[in-house]
Order: sequence, then C-alpha cells, then structure tokens
Amino acid sequence: MASVRNKINPLLCNLPYVLTWRRFGFRTICSGRLGFAPSTSSSMADTDTPVAGTKVLETFAEEFEIGSRKITLETGKIARFANGSVILAMEETKVLSTVASSKGDAIRDFLPLTVDYQEKQFAQSVIPTTYMRREGAPKERELLCGRLIDRPIRPLFPHGFYHEVQVMASVLSSDGKQDPDILAANASSAALVLSDIPWGGPIGVIRIGRISGQFVVNPSMEELSISDLNLVYACTRDKTLMIDVQAREISEKDLEAALRLAHPEAVKYLDPQIRLAAKAGKQKKEYKLSMVSEKTFEKIQNLAKEPIEAVFTDPTYGKFERGEALEKITQDVKRALEEEGDEEGLKILPKTVDTVRKQVVRRRIISEGLRVDGRCLDEVRPLYCEAGNLPVLHGSAIFSRGDTQVLCTVTLGAPGDAQRLDSLVGPSSKRFMLHYSFPPFCTNEVGKRTGLNRREVGHGTLAEKALLAVLPPEDDFPYAVRINSEVMASDGSTSMATVCGGSMALMDSGIPVREHVAGLSIGLVSEVDPSTGEIKDYRLLTDILGLEDHLGDMDFKIAGTRNGVTAIQLDIKPAGIPLDIICESLDPALKGRLQILEHMEREISAPRIQDNIYSPRLVTSKYSNDALRRLIGPVGALKRKIEDETGARISVSDGTLTIIAKNQSVMEKVQEKVDFIIGREIEIGGVYKGIVVSVKEYGAFVEFNGGQQGLLHISELSHDPVSRVSDVVSVGQQLSLMCIGQDVRGNINLSLKATLPRPKSKTDISVDEPVAPTSQEINVWAAIEDVSNELENQGATVGPETNDSTLKSATPAVLIRSVAECDEEEKSDALNLKGDNGSQSASKSEKKTRIPSSLSESRFSSRSAKKSKRSKDAILDLISDDESEQKHTPEVGLHSQIGSDKDDATSETPMSANKLKLGMRVTAKVHQIRALGLVLDLGGGIRGMYRFEPGMKRDFEVGDELRVKCSSFSTKGIPVLSLVKEE
Repeated sequence: MASVRNKINPLLCNLPYVLTWRRFGFRTICSGRLGFAPSTSSSMADTDTPVAGTKVLETFAEEFEIGSRKITLETGKIARFANGSVILAMEETKVLSTVASSKGDAIRDFLPLTVDYQEKQFAQSVIPTTYMRREGAPKERELLCGRLIDRPIRPLFPHGFYHEVQVMASVLSSDGKQDPDILAANASSAALVLSDIPWGGPIGVIRIGRISGQFVVNPSMEELSISDLNLVYACTRDKTLMIDVQAREISEKDLEAALRLAHPEAVKYLDPQIRLAAKAGKQKKEYKLSMVSEKTFEKIQNLAKEPIEAVFTDPTYGKFERGEALEKITQDVKRALEEEGDEEGLKILPKTVDTVRKQVVRRRIISEGLRVDGRCLDEVRPLYCEAGNLPVLHGSAIFSRGDTQVLCTVTLGAPGDAQRLDSLVGPSSKRFMLHYSFPPFCTNEVGKRTGLNRREVGHGTLAEKALLAVLPPEDDFPYAVRINSEVMASDGSTSMATVCGGSMALMDSGIPVREHVAGLSIGLVSEVDPSTGEIKDYRLLTDILGLEDHLGDMDFKIAGTRNGVTAIQLDIKPAGIPLDIICESLDPALKGRLQILEHMEREISAPRIQDNIYSPRLVTSKYSNDALRRLIGPVGALKRKIEDETGARISVSDGTLTIIAKNQSVMEKVQEKVDFIIGREIEIGGVYKGIVVSVKEYGAFVEFNGGQQGLLHISELSHDPVSRVSDVVSVGQQLSLMCIGQDVRGNINLSLKATLPRPKSKTDISVDEPVAPTSQEINVWAAIEDVSNELENQGATVGPETNDSTLKSATPAVLIRSVAECDEEEKSDALNLKGDNGSQSASKSEKKTRIPSSLSESRFSSRSAKKSKRSKDAILDLISDDESEQKHTPEVGLHSQIGSDKDDATSETPMSANKLKLGMRVTAKVHQIRALGLVLDLGGGIRGMYRFEPGMKRDFEVGDELRVKCSSFSTKGIPVLSLVKEE
C-alpha cells in the first residue's frame, strides 16, 4: 500500500502529518458547493504513514444534439474561482468561457463590458513560430470573434447596470473541423447564466450554411468551404439579437428562409443552459443600478425639451451645426442647475439630456414620419461618385452619401503578398484584404492613432466579405489585392460607403469583378409597451444618419449586388427584435441598394480598359528549381537585392517564378536581371544581353544568359568590314547579341550585326537574316490587343523552313512592307521599284519581342504565351482575331479597301517579292492547315496567310490550289489573302 502511494505522489507522502490537508480539516470548493476529502480510520490503523487527501471535483454536464452533432456543456472542473465558467465541446473541439465582474460601485454612465477571445497554438499541439515562441497581440480573427460574442450579449444587461464585466473565451483544443467562434459564444452565454451577474439570457447562437441549395445546420469547416452562405444567428427564445452573413449573392427570399430555419435551431441551446444553471448556478446578486430619479428627470426635461425640439424641427442644420446647438442647450441647462445647487442633476446631466433628445426624435419619427434631416423614411441621401481620381494608383474612387465620405484605393501585388493567417481553422492565407481606417479628423476630433482597433477591424471585415463575392477565381486572378478605405467624413454607415467606394475602385483598377456591390443601413424606431415590453408601433428608416443610429434601436447593414445579398451585419440596442421586423427590413434595403447601384454605374459600369504607364505587370515563367535557387541566393539575399533595386516583387514556388511590377519599365529591368542571373533556354535566333569578358584577335568572348559564354567572331561584329575587334567592343561592355548557332564542339556563336539595322539596299527589300522568336515559356496576363499585336510582330520574323546551315541565306523569307511602301507601289506601274523601307522594317523585326502584361478589357483572363518553337514557315500561328487586327492595323485595312478598288489586277507570271501588290489575284497552294486559317504558298518563296471565316467549311488539304487575292498586308508586311469567288 505504501509503495503504491509513493508512486502516485511521493512528495505528499513524505510530508509530516501536521502539514497535511486532513490534519486541518481543509475542504475543497467546487461550483459553489463544499466537499470533504475522503478519509477512513482503517487506513490510519493499517500504516503509520498518513494518506494524503484527495480533492473531489464535483462537475455538472448537459449533453444534447443540434444538426446531427453532439454538444456537451460542462462546469465545475476548470476555473472554479471564476464567477461563472463553462466548457463547451463539439466533437474534439473544446472552448472554455469564463466571466467575472468588479465588486466596486464606480460612477459611470455606460456598461464597461470587455469580451476577449483567444486562440493559442497549443490547442493544436503546435509551438508558435514567432521569435519569442509565444502568442503576441490579438490577431484580427480573435478581435472579430470577440465582437461576435459581444454583440448579442450586450443588449441583455439591465439598464443602469454599469459594473465592469469581463468575458474571456479560450480554445482548449481544436480538431480543425469546427469553427470555435460559435462554441465560444454559446459557452459565454452559459457562463453568464451560471454567474451571479444580472443578465437577461440565455441566448443561442447557430451557424447555417447552404450546399447545392440545401441548408446545413452547424456545418464543418470543410462543408463551409463549398457553401455559398455563412450565416451566424443569435437569439433569445422569441427575439433576434444578432445576424452576421457572408454570402455569394443570395436572394432576399432565400435569406429569409435561412433566418426562419436558424431561429428554432438556435433556441435548442437555451434549455440545456437553463438545466445546467439549475444544477450549479449561483443566486443572482443585487447590484446597485445607476438610475435617474423621476423628479430630477422631469426638471431637466422641462428645461431642455422645447429647445431640443426647435433644433430637430429645422432640417437646415448640418451635422456639426446641430451638434453645436444641442451642446449649447446642455450648457444652458447646466447653468440653471448650478444656480439651483442641484448636485444630483449635474452628475447625470449628459445622460439625461441625451434621453430627452432620444424621446423627441423618436416621437417625431413615429407620430409624424419626420426625420432629423427632413428626408422621407425610405429616402437615400444625395450621392456623389468619382472613380480614378488618383491616376498614379492602380485603382481609386471617392464615394459620398450625404455627409459621409470615403476614399478607397486598390493596390495589386504578387501572390506572395497574400496575408498569412495563423488561426486554428480556415485557410492559411488570404489574397484579398480590405483595411478600414477611421481617423479622428473625420468627426472633427483630436485623437491618437493606435494599433488594431476592434471597430475598424470589424467594419473592414464586413466590407471585405461584401466585395469578396464578386472577385474572379484565384486560378484566373492570381494577384493579391489590398483595398484601403480612408474615412474622410463620417455621418453614418461608413462601412457601407466603403463597400460602394471599394467596388468602384476595383473596377477602376481593371479587376474583372462581375458587377458592382453597394450597401446601406436600415434603422428602426419603435414604441414599446412599458408593462409587457412588446413593440406597439415602429418605423423602418432607410440610410440612417449617425444620430439616428445613436438614438434608434437597430443598425442593420446590408450589402449586395442587383442579384442578391453578399454581406449583413445586424446590431441592436434593445433586448431583442422580432424576426418578422428583421425580414421586413430586407425589402427597403433592396430598393435603396438599387438606387445607389444606379449612381455607381453611371460613373463606372465596367472594369477599365487601360494600358498606361502606371498599369501593373505580372509575368509567370517556368524554370528549373536549380535555376530558381541561383536566383534566390543565400538566405534570399539576391532576390531581396533585386526587389530593393527595382521595386518589383518576386514570388518563387516549385518551378514557377512570378514577377509583379508597377509598370512595364520596371518589369523590363527586373527581367533583364533575372535573365542575366539564371538565363533561359538558348535558341538560335534568340536575342540575349551579355557582357564582354575578353577580347581576342579573332573575336570576343561574351558572358550571357546566367553565366554561359559565347564567341562573338570578328565577322559578326558589323555589316561593314572590321579590321580590329577592339575598335568595336571592349571588356566590360554590355551588348545585345543574337545566337546564330553552335559549332561542332558545342560552343555558342553570337552575332552583333544581326541585331543592328542593315544598311540601305538598292536592289531588294527582303530580309536576309530572319529572327526567330525566343521560346522562354511565359504565362502573361496581357490585354487581348497587346497579345495579338506582339504575336503579329513575332510573325513578321518567321519565314520558310530552313536549317542552321542556311540561317544566313539571302533568299527572301518573308516580304516586309510598310503602309507607306504599299502606297508608293500602288502609284507606280513598275514592278521592280527599289525601296528601302523593307530593310528598316526588317531591322525592327529583328529586335527581341517581349509580351507586356497589362490590365485591360480581359486583363486578368489567364493567357499563356505558349513556348514558341516554331519553324520559320509557321506564319498562321501568329494570326490574331479580327477585332484585334482591326484595332492594331486600321490604316492597313483602309488601304486594302482603297487598293482593291483601284486595281484588281491578275498575276499569271511567276511570283517574286517585288511583284506582289494589293488587289493582285494569284493561284496559291495550301502549304499548311492551322486552327485559325491556312498558310498559302504564293511561289517564289513567298508565304501568305488566309484566315477562316465564321461558319465556313474547312475541308482543305495540303496541296490544294486556291484562287486568292491580296487584300492587305499586316503591319510587318505579311500578305493577307482572301478567296476569290469564281463566277
């Protein structure tokens, strides 16, 4: 027996008997009840060593089921000294909630209620990754969960109860399947019911989701990720206390059905809490309430009522003029009380005057239907919208409704700029962030800027939920997006103004949001029967002022599109509002929202189509992991250096490099640095930048493409003869060179003259050395116009099939014509006109083409510039759509039409580069069949392109002869042909 006791607790067994609990008859306190430690006389007789006492933890529990999930309420085991403590468990997720109240009778005129919610990493057996390896300041999610608990419990404290109360909810364990926020809210309600604090609960809080049109009660995190509705609903047995909604454009009818389902499900939480309180609850304590005597109230009311009515009946008062007038009335009443020596009245003066104001405003609204600013009950304040007011930014907008004004800006970033989330449940990051700021000057006050503010975080998250529903999917839209909402002036519903301004700023930035989102607040003024507490009469107010929010009963924020609701937040002041009134509010909210959407659409109705110097660029490239490691450098030093020097952002994942830059010039700078460090696939015809590392008699050696070396032979320095290499290049000089091939030993041969303009030729206008496009695999977000134009530019450099040995052949591969040259040929009868525009165009086509990524009409539709390992006769791959061709070559199209009218000549002689002109009819053979058209062989080494017409039959075969007419030339001189219908 002694050995067993020593194994259990050897320290206690070695204590002298005089120091043990039993020697002094100590007792344990559990859930307000007393229990003695067990002891027997026989154990004392069996051994000389006393047996240590064992504490008895008297616990009480209630089990019930909601939404097919088992839930347990337990008290008495943990946190026994707290005024009330409850552990609520759903499956393996457990949350502890405690409540405590101050004992003093401090004089104040508000309820100092504090709700703290905390998630520590031990709940999932994880050590924090912070430097101190411990949790720091509250995270955004913890603040939001604290607000979720605060909002439904605050209205149920009795009027005049101003003692400090603190509710603390902590997650003890989490399996990641259930969101602990709902559990914490219900546990807090149970803790308040068990405590001796006066409170009008219990309440029930439930979450409702919708998957494939079917509502789900208490959905798991996995179910919530595919749900188009996330509804959190709190209520008492017969009234609604709080609603929080995030949805994907749910209709008002479906939303009402969800609310009707949520209420009876939430009520299921009430009876278990009542049964648990009957077992282990404390007697409610009699607290001193700060109440105003009838005599003092009537005195102040008689002094202030008429002047206050005069102010509120004058709709010409603005916010600050009205506030100054009301403050003057308060000062007049204060002087009157000082003359009378009424100390009690002076102590409660501000609260009492505010009560008088409330009575005056509410009576006028209910009995006369008159609002403070003279509007009708369902009227929206005057609106002002302006998009793109800050053109340097990616997107910006100003939205004003009445005196409320917000400035919203949009900033785009790389995928790596997404915010990291360290929560126990949910995603690990989010790419869309909305940050709401409420500076003191927006209400003409003086204050300090501090850290995270609960109100700012809550308002920003509400607007973020509202806008998230219309963003494009992440697969099509990999940017990280940050919206900053700066409140410039506040007079009610700044969060809903943020939704409107943020929606316009998103469209101004070119993000393809599906449609606008707008929001406004619906208020409630009710008349209550004092004997029963039931509402006798009420009025709903559309787009409430800040004063109407303060003096009214409800602030019902509803945001959505024309198709449905995307976000809701309901806050109330009385101890609950009937659900029927809540559902009735959805109709005026929809009407007001449509009015606001109409004004927003007049200012900007679709995402901007813009490609200016401020448009951001994003490029995604594929590299080997070894190459990416070279780019990152030791501990990321090289990557950070590039970012610091260029201002761009670089994100690296498995085999993928993503670069985002503020504009095209920054993108080119960072791409040059990346190409120099890690290079890209070497291809004949590719243009690369390199640095001369040594100069020899026969040429120079150049380092390029991430450390590779090539030989620049003396014969490739210039089109003119060069006697000495040092006359043209020097060590350390940076050059743009073309890869022209490899020798038998695998050495890379480079050419400088291939990148230089050819001297003017008097004999021909052909391209002697066509440039093959580079083939780095790039995934670029670009405008349709930009892609088609650049593809066309690349197409001008592609000629017939050749091999490396014939790379320098002088055979004309592609005829290069400019519009001016075509005009000149139309005026001349000679077929052998000697022009020199061709060589200039050829030199331009030899330059390296880079597809810019910009934001435009389909700016964020993911387009991939496929790896362009084309043979030199693959002209038709470069055909762009008709709309793009017309946008980029309007002059060519016009010229083609005029040329056709002037000359419809027919050519039966052998074709050559100088003979082909507009309107000429020739017989061509099908050389290749492509997805969008045909590559036609015109003879004499000339290739042309014919684009399929919509709906036409495409039963062509290689070698078929077609009668075609030269209808135009592309911007790079490629003949564009059309079929000739035989009569």
